[in-house]
Amino acid sequence: MAKSVLQSPIHTSVSWPFSLPPPHLFRPSTLTTNQSMIGHGGALILRRSSFIIAAASGSSSASAVTPSSGSAPPVIKKRLRYRRQYPGENVGITEEMRFVAMRLRNINGKKYNGNSDSENEESGASESESEGDDDEPGTWKPSMEGFLKYLVDSQLVFSIIERIVDESDDVSYSYFRKTGLERSEAILKDLEWFKQKGMAIPEPTNVGVSYGKYLEELAEKNAPMFLCHFYNIYFSHISGGQIIAKQVSENLLDGVELEFCKWEAEVPELLKGVREKLNMLGEHWSRDVKNKCLREASKSFKLLGQLVRLIIL
Repeated sequence: MAKSVLQSPIHTSVSWPFSLPPPHLFRPSTLTTNQSMIGHGGALILRRSSFIIAAASGSSSASAVTPSSGSAPPVIKKRLRYRRQYPGENVGITEEMRFVAMRLRNINGKKYNGNSDSENEESGASESESEGDDDEPGTWKPSMEGFLKYLVDSQLVFSIIERIVDESDDVSYSYFRKTGLERSEAILKDLEWFKQKGMAIPEPTNVGVSYGKYLEELAEKNAPMFLCHFYNIYFSHISGGQIIAKQVSENLLDGVELEFCKWEAEVPELLKGVREKLNMLGEHWSRDVKNKCLREASKSFKLLGQLVRLIIL
Protein backbone atom coordinates (compact mmCIF):
# COMPACT_ATOMS: atom_id res chain seq x y z
CA MET A 1 0.00 0.00 0.00
CA ALA A 2 2.81 2.40 0.83
CA LYS A 3 4.54 1.53 -2.42
CA SER A 4 1.58 2.42 -4.59
CA VAL A 5 1.32 5.76 -2.93
CA LEU A 6 4.96 6.58 -3.57
CA GLN A 7 4.60 5.73 -7.28
CA SER A 8 1.47 7.78 -7.77
CA PRO A 9 2.02 10.91 -9.93
CA ILE A 10 -0.25 13.02 -7.80
CA HIS A 11 1.30 12.25 -4.46
CA THR A 12 4.59 13.15 -2.87
CA SER A 13 6.21 11.56 0.14
CA VAL A 14 8.20 13.47 2.74
CA SER A 15 9.94 12.43 5.94
CA TRP A 16 9.04 14.20 9.17
CA PRO A 17 10.39 16.46 10.52
CA PHE A 18 13.13 17.48 8.09
CA SER A 19 11.16 17.74 4.84
CA LEU A 20 8.18 19.76 6.08
CA PRO A 21 7.75 23.34 7.19
CA PRO A 22 7.24 23.85 10.90
CA PRO A 23 3.92 22.49 12.21
CA HIS A 24 2.58 25.93 13.24
CA LEU A 25 2.34 26.91 9.57
CA PHE A 26 -0.31 24.27 8.87
CA ARG A 27 -3.99 24.85 9.18
CA PRO A 28 -5.07 22.65 12.06
CA SER A 29 -8.27 21.62 10.25
CA THR A 30 -6.61 20.36 7.05
CA LEU A 31 -4.73 17.38 8.42
CA THR A 32 -6.88 14.43 9.27
CA THR A 33 -6.20 10.85 10.10
CA ASN A 34 -7.47 9.68 6.67
CA GLN A 35 -4.91 11.81 4.85
CA SER A 36 -1.82 10.39 6.53
CA MET A 37 -0.13 7.10 5.75
CA ILE A 38 2.89 5.21 7.01
CA GLY A 39 5.59 4.59 4.43
CA HIS A 40 8.74 2.48 4.44
CA GLY A 41 10.67 2.58 7.67
CA GLY A 42 7.74 4.09 9.52
CA ALA A 43 8.03 7.47 7.78
CA LEU A 44 4.94 9.68 7.81
CA ILE A 45 3.55 10.20 4.31
CA LEU A 46 1.29 13.17 3.56
CA ARG A 47 -0.47 14.29 0.44
CA ARG A 48 0.82 17.60 -0.89
CA SER A 49 -2.68 18.69 -1.73
CA SER A 50 -3.89 17.99 1.77
CA PHE A 51 -2.28 20.92 3.54
CA ILE A 52 -1.81 24.61 2.96
CA ILE A 53 1.07 26.64 4.28
CA ALA A 54 -0.45 29.60 5.91
CA ALA A 55 2.53 31.79 5.20
CA ALA A 56 2.01 31.35 1.43
CA SER A 57 -1.73 31.83 1.59
CA GLY A 58 -3.42 35.17 1.02
CA SER A 59 -6.57 34.06 2.82
CA SER A 60 -7.81 35.27 6.17
CA SER A 61 -6.12 32.32 7.84
CA ALA A 62 -2.80 34.23 7.66
CA SER A 63 -3.89 36.28 10.62
CA ALA A 64 -3.61 33.24 12.80
CA VAL A 65 0.15 33.12 12.43
CA THR A 66 1.08 36.75 12.01
CA PRO A 67 2.48 38.71 14.96
CA SER A 68 0.20 40.75 17.12
CA SER A 69 -1.19 43.73 15.24
CA GLY A 70 -0.68 45.96 18.30
CA SER A 71 2.69 47.76 17.91
CA ALA A 72 4.41 50.45 19.97
CA PRO A 73 3.53 54.01 18.99
CA PRO A 74 6.23 55.97 17.20
CA VAL A 75 8.69 57.77 19.47
CA ILE A 76 8.14 61.51 19.36
CA LYS A 77 11.27 63.39 20.36
CA LYS A 78 10.65 66.38 22.55
CA ARG A 79 12.28 69.57 21.55
CA LEU A 80 14.97 70.49 24.03
CA ARG A 81 14.44 73.81 25.74
CA TYR A 82 17.36 75.43 27.50
CA ARG A 83 16.72 77.79 30.40
CA ARG A 84 18.33 81.19 30.57
CA GLN A 85 21.47 81.27 32.68
CA TYR A 86 21.58 83.30 35.87
CA PRO A 87 23.97 86.28 35.93
CA GLY A 88 27.44 84.93 36.70
CA GLU A 89 26.36 81.27 36.53
CA ASN A 90 29.00 80.39 33.94
CA VAL A 91 31.73 81.48 36.39
CA GLY A 92 30.48 80.07 39.68
CA ILE A 93 28.29 80.57 42.72
CA THR A 94 30.51 83.37 44.09
CA GLU A 95 30.04 85.34 40.89
CA GLU A 96 26.28 84.86 41.13
CA MET A 97 26.39 86.25 44.66
CA ARG A 98 28.47 89.18 43.48
CA PHE A 99 25.67 90.08 41.08
CA VAL A 100 23.26 89.92 44.01
CA ALA A 101 25.49 92.31 45.94
CA MET A 102 25.70 94.68 42.98
CA ARG A 103 21.94 94.67 42.55
CA LEU A 104 21.36 95.36 46.23
CA ARG A 105 23.89 98.16 46.15
CA ASN A 106 22.22 99.69 43.13
CA ILE A 107 18.84 99.54 44.82
CA ASN A 108 20.21 101.14 47.98
CA GLY A 109 22.06 103.74 45.92
CA LYS A 110 18.97 104.37 43.76
CA LYS A 111 20.80 103.28 40.62
CA TYR A 112 18.67 100.22 39.97
CA ASN A 113 16.41 100.69 36.94
CA GLY A 114 13.85 98.12 38.09
CA ASN A 115 13.09 96.75 34.63
CA SER A 116 11.39 93.63 35.89
CA ASP A 117 10.54 91.88 39.10
CA SER A 118 11.73 88.59 37.63
CA GLU A 119 15.32 89.76 37.78
CA ASN A 120 15.00 90.21 41.51
CA GLU A 121 13.51 86.76 41.86
CA GLU A 122 16.32 85.18 39.85
CA SER A 123 19.01 86.79 41.97
CA GLY A 124 17.24 85.82 45.18
CA ALA A 125 16.69 89.44 46.09
CA SER A 126 13.41 91.04 46.95
CA GLU A 127 12.48 94.61 47.68
CA SER A 128 11.92 93.88 51.33
CA GLU A 129 15.40 92.37 51.63
CA SER A 130 16.95 95.20 49.65
CA GLU A 131 15.68 98.04 51.77
CA GLY A 132 18.43 99.76 53.66
CA ASP A 133 20.19 102.97 54.46
CA ASP A 134 20.80 105.23 51.51
CA ASP A 135 24.08 106.42 53.01
CA GLU A 136 27.24 104.92 51.57
CA PRO A 137 30.40 104.44 53.70
CA GLY A 138 32.06 107.56 52.34
CA THR A 139 29.18 109.88 53.29
CA TRP A 140 28.88 109.32 57.06
CA LYS A 141 31.07 110.02 60.06
CA PRO A 142 31.59 107.21 62.56
CA SER A 143 31.34 107.51 66.34
CA MET A 144 33.75 105.80 68.71
CA GLU A 145 30.92 104.27 70.73
CA GLY A 146 29.32 102.87 67.58
CA PHE A 147 32.62 101.60 66.21
CA LEU A 148 33.32 99.66 69.40
CA LYS A 149 29.89 98.05 69.13
CA TYR A 150 30.69 97.16 65.53
CA LEU A 151 34.01 95.60 66.55
CA VAL A 152 32.46 93.57 69.36
CA ASP A 153 29.65 92.22 67.17
CA SER A 154 32.05 91.54 64.30
CA GLN A 155 34.39 89.64 66.61
CA LEU A 156 31.47 87.52 67.79
CA VAL A 157 30.38 86.68 64.23
CA PHE A 158 33.92 85.90 63.03
CA SER A 159 34.64 83.70 66.04
CA ILE A 160 31.45 81.71 65.43
CA ILE A 161 32.06 80.99 61.74
CA GLU A 162 35.73 80.17 62.38
CA ARG A 163 34.85 77.80 65.20
CA ILE A 164 32.20 76.07 63.08
CA VAL A 165 34.54 75.30 60.17
CA ASP A 166 37.30 74.19 62.55
CA GLU A 167 35.17 71.84 64.66
CA SER A 168 32.52 70.55 62.26
CA ASP A 169 32.63 66.99 60.88
CA ASP A 170 31.11 68.16 57.61
CA VAL A 171 33.68 67.53 54.89
CA SER A 172 32.73 70.65 52.95
CA TYR A 173 33.72 72.86 55.91
CA SER A 174 37.23 71.40 56.01
CA TYR A 175 38.13 73.24 52.79
CA PHE A 176 37.83 76.57 54.62
CA ARG A 177 40.09 76.03 57.59
CA LYS A 178 43.14 78.24 58.05
CA THR A 179 42.42 80.34 54.98
CA GLY A 180 44.49 83.28 56.22
CA LEU A 181 41.40 85.50 56.26
CA GLU A 182 40.51 84.78 59.90
CA ARG A 183 39.68 87.98 61.83
CA SER A 184 38.54 87.05 65.33
CA GLU A 185 42.03 87.10 66.90
CA ALA A 186 42.93 90.36 65.18
CA ILE A 187 39.78 92.06 66.47
CA LEU A 188 40.50 90.83 70.00
CA LYS A 189 43.87 92.58 69.82
CA ASP A 190 42.16 95.81 68.74
CA LEU A 191 39.63 95.58 71.55
CA GLU A 192 42.43 95.06 74.04
CA TRP A 193 44.21 98.12 72.66
CA PHE A 194 41.07 100.24 73.09
CA LYS A 195 40.68 98.90 76.61
CA GLN A 196 44.22 99.96 77.46
CA LYS A 197 43.31 103.42 76.19
CA GLY A 198 40.67 103.57 78.91
CA MET A 199 37.65 102.92 76.71
CA ALA A 200 34.80 100.73 77.94
CA ILE A 201 34.22 97.66 75.79
CA PRO A 202 30.47 97.04 75.37
CA GLU A 203 28.66 93.73 75.34
CA PRO A 204 27.50 92.31 71.99
CA THR A 205 24.28 93.86 70.73
CA ASN A 206 21.16 91.98 69.74
CA VAL A 207 22.20 92.39 66.10
CA GLY A 208 25.42 90.42 66.54
CA VAL A 209 23.94 87.85 68.93
CA SER A 210 20.97 87.05 66.69
CA TYR A 211 23.15 86.79 63.59
CA GLY A 212 25.60 84.50 65.38
CA LYS A 213 22.78 82.26 66.59
CA TYR A 214 21.31 82.12 63.10
CA LEU A 215 24.67 81.06 61.64
CA GLU A 216 25.02 78.26 64.19
CA GLU A 217 21.58 76.90 63.36
CA LEU A 218 22.17 77.21 59.63
CA ALA A 219 25.49 75.38 59.80
CA GLU A 220 23.78 72.38 61.36
CA LYS A 221 21.11 71.96 58.71
CA ASN A 222 22.44 73.39 55.45
CA ALA A 223 26.15 73.57 54.61
CA PRO A 224 25.83 75.33 51.21
CA MET A 225 23.75 78.16 52.66
CA PHE A 226 26.10 78.56 55.63
CA LEU A 227 29.14 78.67 53.34
CA CYS A 228 27.55 81.47 51.35
CA HIS A 229 27.29 83.50 54.56
CA PHE A 230 30.86 82.50 55.38
CA TYR A 231 32.17 83.82 52.07
CA ASN A 232 30.07 86.98 52.09
CA ILE A 233 31.19 87.92 55.59
CA TYR A 234 34.84 87.92 54.52
CA PHE A 235 34.05 89.43 51.14
CA SER A 236 32.13 92.30 52.74
CA HIS A 237 34.82 92.90 55.32
CA ILE A 238 37.55 93.07 52.68
CA SER A 239 35.60 95.31 50.31
CA GLY A 240 33.44 97.55 52.54
CA GLY A 241 35.37 96.99 55.76
CA GLN A 242 38.45 98.70 54.39
CA ILE A 243 36.47 101.89 53.76
CA ILE A 244 35.07 101.73 57.28
CA ALA A 245 38.52 101.25 58.79
CA LYS A 246 39.90 104.17 56.81
CA GLN A 247 37.09 106.47 57.97
CA VAL A 248 37.59 105.45 61.59
CA SER A 249 41.35 105.81 61.39
CA GLU A 250 41.19 109.29 59.86
CA ASN A 251 38.39 110.68 62.01
CA LEU A 252 38.86 108.98 65.38
CA LEU A 253 42.34 107.44 65.70
CA ASP A 254 44.68 110.02 64.16
CA GLY A 255 45.64 107.61 61.38
CA VAL A 256 46.38 104.54 63.54
CA GLU A 257 46.01 101.31 61.55
CA LEU A 258 44.14 98.61 63.41
CA GLU A 259 44.96 94.89 63.46
CA PHE A 260 41.46 94.44 62.12
CA CYS A 261 42.78 95.40 58.67
CA LYS A 262 46.14 93.61 58.63
CA TRP A 263 46.84 90.27 56.97
CA GLU A 264 49.97 88.17 56.70
CA ALA A 265 49.55 87.66 52.95
CA GLU A 266 48.06 89.44 49.97
CA VAL A 267 44.32 89.70 50.63
CA PRO A 268 43.20 89.30 46.97
CA GLU A 269 45.08 86.00 46.76
CA LEU A 270 43.62 84.75 50.04
CA LEU A 271 40.11 85.60 48.96
CA LYS A 272 40.73 84.05 45.55
CA GLY A 273 41.60 80.74 47.21
CA VAL A 274 38.36 80.74 49.18
CA ARG A 275 36.39 81.77 46.10
CA GLU A 276 37.80 78.93 43.98
CA LYS A 277 37.03 76.33 46.64
CA LEU A 278 33.47 77.53 47.03
CA ASN A 279 32.95 77.56 43.26
CA MET A 280 34.29 74.02 43.12
CA LEU A 281 31.77 72.86 45.71
CA GLY A 282 29.02 74.83 43.99
CA GLU A 283 29.47 72.80 40.81
CA HIS A 284 27.89 69.86 42.63
CA TRP A 285 24.87 71.82 43.89
CA SER A 286 21.53 71.70 42.14
CA ARG A 287 19.95 74.84 40.70
CA ASP A 288 17.42 74.79 43.53
CA VAL A 289 20.21 74.77 46.14
CA LYS A 290 21.97 77.62 44.36
CA ASN A 291 18.77 79.68 44.30
CA LYS A 292 18.43 79.21 48.05
CA CYS A 293 22.04 80.32 48.43
CA LEU A 294 21.33 83.47 46.46
CA ARG A 295 18.43 84.27 48.77
CA GLU A 296 20.75 83.71 51.71
CA ALA A 297 23.27 86.01 50.07
CA SER A 298 20.67 88.77 50.12
CA LYS A 299 20.01 88.01 53.77
CA SER A 300 23.70 88.03 54.67
CA PHE A 301 24.25 91.43 53.07
CA LYS A 302 21.24 92.80 54.90
CA LEU A 303 22.46 91.48 58.28
CA LEU A 304 25.98 92.73 57.66
CA GLY A 305 24.52 96.11 56.79
CA GLN A 306 22.87 96.18 60.21
CA LEU A 307 26.28 95.66 61.82
CA VAL A 308 27.73 98.56 59.85
CA ARG A 309 24.89 100.86 60.88
CA LEU A 310 25.93 100.36 64.51
CA ILE A 311 28.87 102.66 63.81
CA ILE A 312 26.68 105.71 63.19
CA LEU A 313 24.09 105.07 65.89
